[in-house]
Amino acid sequence: MKTVDYLERKYPCRGDFIHSLYNLISTPDEDFPPSIYINGHTGTGKTSIVKNFLKICKQKNKKYHAVHVNCVECYTTKILFDHILEEFVRTEVRCETFKDFVETLRQFDVGSGNGYVVALDNADRLRDMESNVLPSLLRLQEFTGLNICVLLISQIPLEKYHCKTGLTEIITLYCPQYTKLETLKILSYNYEETIKLLKLRIKDLDGGSDLEKKYVIVDQITQDFFNNYLNVFLSVFYKACRDVPELKITASKYFVTYMEPVLSGSVEMNDVAKLWRKIVTPLRSALSQVYMRFDKTQDDVISDRTDGHVENHSIRKMVQAFELPFYGKYLLIAAFLASHNSAKEDKRLFVKHHGKQRKRMQTVNAKAKVVEKMSTSLGPKSFSLDRLLAIFYAILDEKVGLTCNLLSQISTLVHLKLLGFVSGENNIMDGSARLQCTVGLEFILYIGKIVGFNVYQYLCDFS
Repeated sequence: MKTVDYLERKYPCRGDFIHSLYNLISTPDEDFPPSIYINGHTGTGKTSIVKNFLKICKQKNKKYHAVHVNCVECYTTKILFDHILEEFVRTEVRCETFKDFVETLRQFDVGSGNGYVVALDNADRLRDMESNVLPSLLRLQEFTGLNICVLLISQIPLEKYHCKTGLTEIITLYCPQYTKLETLKILSYNYEETIKLLKLRIKDLDGGSDLEKKYVIVDQITQDFFNNYLNVFLSVFYKACRDVPELKITASKYFVTYMEPVLSGSVEMNDVAKLWRKIVTPLRSALSQVYMRFDKTQDDVISDRTDGHVENHSIRKMVQAFELPFYGKYLLIAAFLASHNSAKEDKRLFVKHHGKQRKRMQTVNAKAKVVEKMSTSLGPKSFSLDRLLAIFYAILDEKVGLTCNLLSQISTLVHLKLLGFVSGENNIMDGSARLQCTVGLEFILYIGKIVGFNVYQYLCDFS
């Protein structure tokens, strides 16, 4: 039971799942079930727990053989079978058919008391292979005569698997999403790491004579104070995202923002109401960028003296990694402008001869914006495909026809999660679909810098 205790400490709130796994496939001395189906939403710990569980079992018992395979990488039956055999046999083996795969497994099994576990992650991809692959794998124990278990790990329920020949009975284990209290408990274990990160950020961004004073304030941060912050954080994020690894990253990142008024001396540490008012706007604007990495780490903050702004090195690396085509960059800029400008401002911003604009006190007061009310801080708004293309053609100097290639680049931006559908995902061609841009201002500024486009000039917040 040491295995269970270790995994329960490493993966809190997953005790029932770990115990079930231990009772089914912990030792090769007992008969394994032919197959087990594990499902649950992303970020619930199923893959990580299975991989660590199999690793520990292999280390404790030499007769315990296990392999973990990602079906996204092994997209054909030949690659799948070869990968499994290479892990078990430890030599280069090639097999063309399922029959060859079964025979090779039988030949490898020398001696007695051996147990085998084949864990197939993203198992729903098996539905795209030949129709006999999934039913055959579920009966692998019957075909080989070995003590072998096939673990299928997926995000979808078993009912979504349709097979003409039918599927044999399979044990199912469900990994439920963490409740709000469980998520709070898991994130609270990140207390020490978050404090270390905060000290690093202070050292990076400040230095100077106040450094020691700020370190004293940081040392006064208690677990209860951190838990209060997590309650505030989850009140905004929990309904939108329940992916625990992503919540860990975002919570650590915005704790620095939460502490800024305390470190500057403008807010007392025990004034929860003021701290809430300071952090709520940044947290809400961060909802649209949950899965994007825009944090500035120790090596990422580079001061650009010529432009007078701070350039994020991590964003530069991300832009370079995407390698967007020329028109794709302009489409993304157009999408950002559509998301962060009011449609009423389009004529003034994008039409050269839009006529004179009469200045009224109402207009002057509206432009005297504070940071909390700026469109770039409030988050993206939805826009139609027609408006996106209209802005694209307005900001592009050259004339380009509306081709399939151009429209396919919009689909590519959606696939890369740089754009997201708000509604009408299946009706993009009839104009009823609405999208929004999911990237932040710094990302777009760097894209604009690459193509020589002044983004600030076309944002109503700055023009």
